[in-house]
Amino acid sequence: MTLTNEQLKSMPKIELHLHLDGSVLPQTLIELAAEQGKELPTTAIEELSSLMRAPETCLDLNDYLRTFDVVLPYLQTAEALERVAYEVVDQCASDHVRYVEVRFAPQLHRLGGLSIDDVYEAVIRGMNRGEKQFGVIVRCIGICLRGHSEEQNMEVVEAAQAYLHKGLVAVDLAGAEALYPPELYAPVFVRAQQLGIPITIHAGEAGGAQNIETSVLKLGATRIGHGVRLQEDSHLLQQMVERGIPLEFCPISNLQTKAVTAWELYPIVDYMNKGIKVTVNTDNLTVSHTSLTKELLTLQQQCGLTTEDIVQLQRNAVESIFLEQPAREEFIQTYDAALEQWIKKLDM
Repeated sequence: MTLTNEQLKSMPKIELHLHLDGSVLPQTLIELAAEQGKELPTTAIEELSSLMRAPETCLDLNDYLRTFDVVLPYLQTAEALERVAYEVVDQCASDHVRYVEVRFAPQLHRLGGLSIDDVYEAVIRGMNRGEKQFGVIVRCIGICLRGHSEEQNMEVVEAAQAYLHKGLVAVDLAGAEALYPPELYAPVFVRAQQLGIPITIHAGEAGGAQNIETSVLKLGATRIGHGVRLQEDSHLLQQMVERGIPLEFCPISNLQTKAVTAWELYPIVDYMNKGIKVTVNTDNLTVSHTSLTKELLTLQQQCGLTTEDIVQLQRNAVESIFLEQPAREEFIQTYDAALEQWIKKLDM
């Protein structure tokens, strides 16, 4: 059967790859700028929205990433960070997302004098407030950045330890993948492993399959952000199946950044058929003008995903969450029951 937008929206969903600064509401940015006494390029909501969104077709990942420059100057206070974190939970709840991991780079929010701890605490406060109000389970992932020094990235990891199982569940490496291969950051993620912090790495998006292999074998990644270009190495693909490493696909973003150049080349069905644990995520709600419902609807239309495929993607996702025990086991049981209830309604 072909699922409608309403059916997909009502489906209980899991979001594993969502960037905080790529999911700020345009009206919120206008209000933050006014509160902080800062100017915006425009306060016309439609014009500002277009500035905050990446083009449907970008030149490459770096072109896509430039969109974030519009938002960053206004996310330099604890109040702003707490607010946008809360509002991300609200946005996810409105799309019937039951669990979300929100990621952000603490070092990018220190221009106004905040410490890394201040940043972590502000985001976690906003998440916790949203969790209580909207009933969505929310955790965060601290991002280390390509192009930052080892010292800067080590600070992110060292500080993360204090928040592990207190709102934070993992650390990540993001940024201009084609310019900075993952092996440059091995010492930082070896340290994360020593501290017992789970790791996901952006790889196989703007760089090739080799970056995925390095991220898993040298950096200790147990999940891969994007990983679309895994298909370039069939031997590695089989290794990923055997290791059970989940991929965090972000379809609309992947087309925008040219991780693949056309929908007919998008490998999601092929990967699933080969046993790869694929998950579907949004990447950036505002920058990619998307939602999980829109992502799944687009995959159904463009890649021919069946209802069974869409259900399997959610089962893959819930198995891949970084949520700590015993909350993890409790959530999975609750989620599985909700998913089964949704499936039964389809058969009515």
